[in-house]
Order: sequence, then structure tokens, then C-alpha cells
Amino acid sequence: MMSQEQNDLITRTGPKDACGKLMRMYWQPAGLVDEMQGPRPVKAIKLLGENLVLFRDEEGRYGLIERHCAHRGADLAFGRLENGGLRCAFHGWLFDVSGQCLETPAEPRDSVLCRNITQRAYPVVEKSGILWAYLGEGEPPAFPEIDCFVAPDAYTFAFKGHINCNWLQALEVGIDPSHASFLHRFFEDEDPAASYGKQFRGASAGSDMPMTKILREYDRPIINVEHTEYGLRLIALREIDEERTHVRVTNQLFPHGFVIPMSTEMTISQWHVPVDDENCYWYAIFTSYAAPVDKNKMREQRLELYELPDYRSRKNKSNDYGFDPREQATATFTGMGADINVHDQWAVESMGPIQDRTREHLGTADKAIVQYRRLLRQEIEKAASGVKPFMFLDAAHARSIQGPATMDGIGPTRGWETFWMETDVKRRRGAPWAAPVPADIADKVPHLKVV
Repeated sequence: MMSQEQNDLITRTGPKDACGKLMRMYWQPAGLVDEMQGPRPVKAIKLLGENLVLFRDEEGRYGLIERHCAHRGADLAFGRLENGGLRCAFHGWLFDVSGQCLETPAEPRDSVLCRNITQRAYPVVEKSGILWAYLGEGEPPAFPEIDCFVAPDAYTFAFKGHINCNWLQALEVGIDPSHASFLHRFFEDEDPAASYGKQFRGASAGSDMPMTKILREYDRPIINVEHTEYGLRLIALREIDEERTHVRVTNQLFPHGFVIPMSTEMTISQWHVPVDDENCYWYAIFTSYAAPVDKNKMREQRLELYELPDYRSRKNKSNDYGFDPREQATATFTGMGADINVHDQWAVESMGPIQDRTREHLGTADKAIVQYRRLLRQEIEKAASGVKPFMFLDAAHARSIQGPATMDGIGPTRGWETFWMETDVKRRRGAPWAAPVPADIADKVPHLKVV
């Protein structure tokens, strides 16, 4: 258990909150590139409790500025894109992507008022289908050179979804290896050949056994947690028999991301981004190590559940997440359909807008949760004292953080320690885009002659 003060410390991310200060020291997903398509690329967003407007000007530059006009507070989300910026519909004041006021047309022709007017603005960069914003002070950190950021565009696909709860409980479901055996349990297995774009539906590497069968029949994993230069590595072991063990390797990417295997050929890098203290978006980049991603198929699959323009789930609290007691008795553990995003959303939203951690009772299976919270509190304290926190990277350090390695496969019960690394390296070596091999993995499997 923890105190209410401790719970507030690690969940609240407003501008005046200690965790909010930490979060502002990292690039944050602010929108999808897809959202800025069409004739009017302007979108109101809320990020870390701040009301902002994201837009793209006529030259293709992205801007993220305060939503309320510096003149008299009108809503710039209804502004006009013209003359190199976003023009307020109230009096015509014009702001560029840096927040600089360019024109104050109602003023006298010789007025220099606009020279001294700036709208609060944040830098925006495009990376792997996501628009990233830096809301902190000073120079922003460099991006780590992890797979989803170095893979060519054809091998990545980005999407997002809204969750009606605090960011932390949404993140913690992704670093909880044991929940999948229950929350995502299916009583019948699909044909792995039809699993493209679906997590847990394919076969584990090194076998023809569907992941759903493994999760269903082996529900007491041994969980190992390792501290790494990017966060935490989680290894879940499910012993099938004396000769074979299912190994699943996932990663927590500090501060609020994780990297997990979706299939033998694809990974998911996902961030849980605070909208405010009671809402968040997950942003995911799907990265393929084999063929280019079928972006249209991936998008269509997800739009069956998520509604535009706000990427909210059609199955939600208002309709009991599609719960069907007959299905729960015969097909799925939850009775909420086959999309695991619905299962996760129900689980974390059912905890309340901000989970009351003063009432929880953690066990051995929650060791990754415990380790992450400890790391988070440590880095909040660093940021509060003016020290650069963990994963605030300079360019040189960013180049050293590669991978991270992930996999889901069945290997030898004696020898699983190198099996998963060998599987990851072989996949990378065969990738058409020459996926880099993380140095810590390469050092441990020299017989593969990784360069």
C-alpha cells in the first residue's frame, strides 16, 4: 500500500505538480500525422492539463500554441490558416508556429504592438507517424534510437486511443505480465494464419502453438525484472514441460512507455500520455521486421473499435464495454469481445478516474509495478531538485539506446536465457531495413557474429 500523498505524487501531472515537471522534460505525443491531413489541419488538444491548438501552416510547419488568444482570450481552435500562421476569428490577430504575433489588423497601420506579443508555444517534430511536442524549459532531449524511430516509414504504423482514467494505471497494465492469462483469455484459438495485426493471436516463435493457448493453460508465470539503461526489462517464463518453456520479453521505456512483441514479426512501442489527471491517450507505433506494414489493414482493424475524430472506443462504460454474459460463459474470460484494447480499457477505467492505491494489496506477480513506481518516485525527486532525470538524453547517449529486444517464443527450459536473445538477433539480422542489434544483447550472443 501507499499513502494518499504518495499516490498524488506519482499520478498528477499538471504544470504545478512534481510529476508534471518530470513529464515536461520529455517529448510527448501530441497528435497523429493522420489527424493533420485534409484541407484544415487545425485541432484543439489537451496535453498535461494544458489547453492547446495543434496546426500545420501553408509551408508544412507544425505549431502547438496556447488555445486562448493573447488578445482577449477567444478560442484559436476556430482560427483561420492563412498568411503563414493561425489567425484568430475574433479580431484577426495572426500567430506563427513559434507563437509570435505577426499581425494585429485592427490597430493603426504604424502600430508595432505585435512585435511584443507572443502566444505560449511549444516545439513540434514529426517522428514515425506521431507529432511530438516538448512542453519543458530549455533545450529538449534527443530521441533514443530505438527500433520504432529508426525503421523506415513503410515498416511502421501509428495509432492512438482514448482512455477515461489517469495515465499511470493505464501504463501499469502494459507492464503487468500475468494479467494476460486471465483478462485476455480466449476459450478457443484462432487460426494463427489470420492473426495479422492482432496481439496474442499468432503462434509463439519456435512453435506452432497459439499464444492464446499458452496464456490460457499456463497462468502462473515466473517474472524476472531487470534494470536497464532505458527502464526495465520484464521476462515472463511459463514452463510447458521439463524440456520447453514459453519466454515473453517486454520492456518499460521510461518515463511512460513500453515495448512489447505483437507477433513474431512485429512489435508495439506504446506511450500513455496524460491529457489531464483523469484522461489519457495511448499512442502506439507498430514496427515490422519482415514485410512493410499493411497500413490500410491496420487502420481499418482499429477503426472498427475507435471513432474519429477523438479516437474514443465504441465499447465503453456507457454500454458496459459490450459485456455479454453468454460470451463470458463460452468464449472469452471477460465477455467483452475479442479486442484486447477493450479488456484493458475496462480494467483500468473500472479502478476509477485515479486509482486509490492506498487500498491495494500487491503480490509477487506485481514486482514490475513495484520497481517502476520506485523508479518514478526517484526521478520525480531528481526533477524537483533541478537534476536532469533518467532518459533525458543528449545526442551521444541517445545513439547508444537501441532496440530494445522483445520476443515471444517457446525455447529450451534449460537455456532460455540465451534463446530469447538469439531469436531477437536472428529477426533483426533478417530485417530488410537492417534493424540494429542492442549492444547489451550482442555482447551475450557473440557466436551469432553480430556487427
